[in-house]
Amino acid sequence: MWILVVVLAGLAVLILAGMYNSLVQLRVRAESAWSDIDVQLKRRHDLIPNLVETVKGYAAHEKGTFENVAKYRSMAMQATGPAERAQAESQLSTALKSLFAVAESYPQLRASEQFTSLQGSLNSIEDNIQNARRYYNAVVRDFNTRVQSFPTNILAGMFGFHTRQFFEMESAADRENVSVKF
Repeated sequence: MWILVVVLAGLAVLILAGMYNSLVQLRVRAESAWSDIDVQLKRRHDLIPNLVETVKGYAAHEKGTFENVAKYRSMAMQATGPAERAQAESQLSTALKSLFAVAESYPQLRASEQFTSLQGSLNSIEDNIQNARRYYNAVVRDFNTRVQSFPTNILAGMFGFHTRQFFEMESAADRENVSVKF
C-alpha cells in the first residue's frame, strides 16, 4: 500500500515537473524570439540615419520628412513591450514610406550606388523582421495556450507565468514591408 502511494506521489511530481519545465522552455523561447526581433529592429534603426543622409544630399528641402523619420525612429528605439513597440514601428514605417516617396522624385538619387545598397539592406532587414515576428508570435501562441490550458494553468498561476503579448501591427497597411523598389 505504501509503495503504491510513493509511486503515485512520485508520478505526480514527475508530471508537475514536466508541466513546469515545458512552461519554462516556452518562456525562454519567447524571450529569445523577442531578442531576435529586437536585434533586427536595431539593425533597421542603425540603417535609417545613413538612408536619411543619402536622401538629404539630393533632396535637402524635404526637411519635414527627415524630421518625422528621426522623431519616429527615436520613439521606436525607446518603446518597450510588444504593443508599444509595434505602434512605434508602425509610425516609423509610415515615415519611411514618405521618405521613399520623396526619393522617387529624384532620378539621380535612385541611380546612386549608395542609395541602392541601402535599399537592398533595408529590404533584407524588413524580411528578417517579418520572419522574426512570425516566429515570436508562434512561440507566444504556444506559450499562451499552455498557460491557459488545464491543468497547466493551475501550475502557471502558482508560479507566476502570465500570457505574453503578440507583436502585431495595427492595420493591414502597416503589416506590409516598407517598399524599397523603384
